[in-house]
Amino acid sequence: MKTNLRLSRALTAAVILAIGAGTAAAYANNSPSKADAKITMEQAKAQALQLQPGSIKDAELEHEQGGSGLRYSFDIQTQQGEHEVGIDAMNDKVLENGMDHGDANGIADDHKDGETQDD
Repeated sequence: MKTNLRLSRALTAAVILAIGAGTAAAYANNSPSKADAKITMEQAKAQALQLQPGSIKDAELEHEQGGSGLRYSFDIQTQQGEHEVGIDAMNDKVLENGMDHGDANGIADDHKDGETQDD
């Protein structure tokens, strides 16, 4: 009886550890990495600055709808204000290029001037 109880506890612990490890691996795979992208951050940054010359305030690689689903996003400070430029990390297409019109709380508006979408 004690052997069955020990075996049951050991089996339960093993299952919990396996589920936890699988969840951690799945979470890690949801984060975009440089290895997932076909163009580099530097290539995308150069393209973004050609579209909107200024000072890059924020740059990130992210999963987002539109294009291939993997994009570089840049917030660029210009004399006219802050622009947001999105470059597809798989094929360097411009996914977004427009003024970042924040609301009163500083949250960016979803409607950007000049925004384009991939067909």
